[in-house]
Amino acid sequence: MPRTSESSSKTLLLHWFVVGVMAALLVVSLVFCNTKGLAFQQPLPEHDRILLRTILYVVAILTLPLTNLIRHIQLRLNQTMPGDKSAKSRYLLTVLVSAIFSVSIGGYGLLMYLRGDGFNTLYIFTWVSALGLYLYRPKADEYQSIVSALTERESEAD
Repeated sequence: MPRTSESSSKTLLLHWFVVGVMAALLVVSLVFCNTKGLAFQQPLPEHDRILLRTILYVVAILTLPLTNLIRHIQLRLNQTMPGDKSAKSRYLLTVLVSAIFSVSIGGYGLLMYLRGDGFNTLYIFTWVSALGLYLYRPKADEYQSIVSALTERESEAD
């Protein structure tokens, strides 16, 4: 059994790379804002900025459960959809979509910072984004469930 989890972790190396790149994007945006960001700020009037911030908070709050729902649907489709794609490529798409949704929340923080909000808003959105990356990281048991379902389906077809 340990051998299977070891081979799964090697199989999911590309998936982890995707999550790592997305996390690096969050770090780069923080470094950028802390070093050069002030020069790029184009503040909105306070009323407009508060409205935009509120809308983006609502969108961010809805994004995490929506990402969970989409991921759940994708995992079931990965197990049942016909086609010749491997479990690895199917699961990679699932991880990629989850990571993109999660990192988009960090983009809201960057947008708000560039529109005149302070570091507090940037950090809140970035941490929520990082939480999303953590929650929807590649998981060996999800991958194994896809492999098992595809193998079972293949053996039934024979």
